[in-house]
Amino acid sequence: MNLQPDMIGNGWLEVLDGNPTARDLFTRHYSNPRRDGGRGKQPALIIGPGYKMLLITADAGAVCAWRKADIRLDDQTGVECSIFRREQGDIATSLLLAAMRLAWLRWPGQRLFTFVDPREVKPTWRAGRPTWGHCFYQAGWRFAGLTKKRLHILEKVTA
Repeated sequence: MNLQPDMIGNGWLEVLDGNPTARDLFTRHYSNPRRDGGRGKQPALIIGPGYKMLLITADAGAVCAWRKADIRLDDQTGVECSIFRREQGDIATSLLLAAMRLAWLRWPGQRLFTFVDPREVKPTWRAGRPTWGHCFYQAGWRFAGLTKKRLHILEKVTA
């Protein structure tokens, strides 16, 4: 892991896309297309095009990326949580709630959404049923449908 000892503080710290600590966390995220040993050099930037907010925790235990794109091919509107990974530190739901507050400070009143691949994420069993993206549900998100590739769309509409 690429720790940065000059990071001081608690909770989320905003960093620039391409931050080496954030990139290290991203390389272990299931949505990283190169996690299976893709050939060539890992790209420096980890968030797609658009307006971005990249957050890492001071202990380098979690990463969260928000992205608002002017044009999307999937007809989704709002601000996408394109990466959320917690390896250590606070409870995932607490981290997500804090990251949501920061996203709404940047983009007030916007719908937040994310995609969860049930083939890649281990389900959490609640009341005898599997849920994928459990910390999102704990933070008040709801299921909003499926993509053509059968990814779960989760959303949080109001603060």
